[in-house]
Amino acid sequence: MSALPEGVTREVWQGLDVLRVDTPFSIARLSLHGGQVVSFEPDGFDDLLWVSPITAMPPKAIRGGVPVCWPYFGRQGQPDDAPQHGHARISRWPLTDVRREGDGSVVLKLALPVRDGVPLELQMSVHVGRELRQSIDTLHRGDAPYRLTQALHTYFRVADATRVQVTGLDGLRYADKYDGDTHVQSGAWSLHDPRDPGRSDRIYAGTGHRFDLLDPVASRRIRLDTFGSRSLVVWNPGEAGARDIADLPDDGWRNFVCLEPANAGEDAIELEPGQRHRLSHVISAGSL
Repeated sequence: MSALPEGVTREVWQGLDVLRVDTPFSIARLSLHGGQVVSFEPDGFDDLLWVSPITAMPPKAIRGGVPVCWPYFGRQGQPDDAPQHGHARISRWPLTDVRREGDGSVVLKLALPVRDGVPLELQMSVHVGRELRQSIDTLHRGDAPYRLTQALHTYFRVADATRVQVTGLDGLRYADKYDGDTHVQSGAWSLHDPRDPGRSDRIYAGTGHRFDLLDPVASRRIRLDTFGSRSLVVWNPGEAGARDIADLPDDGWRNFVCLEPANAGEDAIELEPGQRHRLSHVISAGSL
């Protein structure tokens, strides 16, 4: 589509071509490369999302914002040479519709072009208002069952990752990528977990749908509500891991925590022909 409604403009932001969305309640930015929300600034708060200042540029994946990992998470069930996290985050998404609601909020619709060998259609809706509401809808067009894994790989901006906590995980089992074992969370998540301090790459199973990221240095709480998943990935590479990531500054790990509603690990989705599945989240902010 060519015509954009009032309040939706094109701009270059951190070197990326984006759509800027201005509403009475917030400002958001969306890259059509990857169908990726890269910025969300609710009124009264700094940006809730983080993008690496040295991120790779399209056609490579953008490091930050809300990458769409689809139709698989990591390389789950895929060969070793498969693109990490699937092709959705490195594809251009056509914009199919934009409309302004009566209250001034804006809804954008996008669709990922169908790819040979993948019998799935993917559409996305992004609602920018007081909250950021985002959903991805998968439709199985094939004639045999399909095992789907996916995530909204959200990079939340924090003032100091060593000071934050995440509530809503106490008592849950998690698979730890670092040791390949399963453990049980005790209390709120933080990078000071005595079992493996300073880093995190975990898939929590059997989760609820509300998590709070408490950021005392910034005096704010970021709330994440998730739907269509029973897993949450919590990732921060820590100081040592950050040095191995080319498009991440050595100290960049201090400025984000990834909380990712996912269908991953044991929470894969078995889609039958003609079946649909929706994964979504709602992001909002409040003061501490």
